[in-house]
Amino acid sequence: MGVCMPRKERITRKEIAAAAFRMARKEGMEEVTARKLADAAGCSTQPIFRAYQNMEEVQAEVLEQAVVFFDEFYDSYPKSQATPFVNLGLAYISFAQKERNLFRVMFLSGDRNGKSLYELLNGKNGNVLREIGRAKAEGCRDPQGLFMKMWIFIHGAACMAVTEDYDLGITETVGQLVDAYRAFC
Repeated sequence: MGVCMPRKERITRKEIAAAAFRMARKEGMEEVTARKLADAAGCSTQPIFRAYQNMEEVQAEVLEQAVVFFDEFYDSYPKSQATPFVNLGLAYISFAQKERNLFRVMFLSGDRNGKSLYELLNGKNGNVLREIGRAKAEGCRDPQGLFMKMWIFIHGAACMAVTEDYDLGITETVGQLVDAYRAFC
């Protein structure tokens, strides 16, 4: 009598995670349900729940992928402005415009895998800390306080971009960010 071998898994956790990320990016996290994810991944729901305990675990992995995606987006965004926080603001607003659903997942959701908005924005390369250091080098007396004021301004503009209420071009945006920096510093 032969030994029964378990069936080979046809779809991997990595493939399921990739399908969930694509769905969240295109349609929004709220559309990432077990049934829809199974359709997108080309499987039944059974492999999903073999790989994950529940859909919250899938969503947590999507958020981790979104964090990596944002870091790569920020790293590749042109850094042409000398004024501290302007490049960060431009990249953040651009991300909100181009990746509305991922922006919502990362920056407008209360469930961020225990990470603060600051941690998500700072990223693996210390994006915020670098800008705070630049502001300090320029003589700003309270660079951390300056960051908070700039962040409120930048985040507000990005939220307007998500809802398509932000209609300033890059030149006007740079002007607004530079003016805000000067006023707050």
